[in-house]
Amino acid sequence: MAYLDWVQWPAMLVTVLAAWLIGSQRPQRRMSGFVCFSLSNLLWVIWGVHAGAYALIVLQLCLFLMNLRGFMKNRVLER
Repeated sequence: MAYLDWVQWPAMLVTVLAAWLIGSQRPQRRMSGFVCFSLSNLLWVIWGVHAGAYALIVLQLCLFLMNLRGFMKNRVLER
């Protein structure tokens, strides 16, 4: 399962991309940022399970809920 050690790298890259997109003035890019953040949360959870990093898993679940909230609020503002 050594290949799961590498999941942290795409997780990190997707997280950085998401942070970049969230800072955009364009609503469509912000929405893409929330989707990227959700993908990064999933990748970090996969890596956290593999690494036994349970605090990281809980953190990612909390961050996912915040991303979901931001996604919904941004969707309302888009209309």
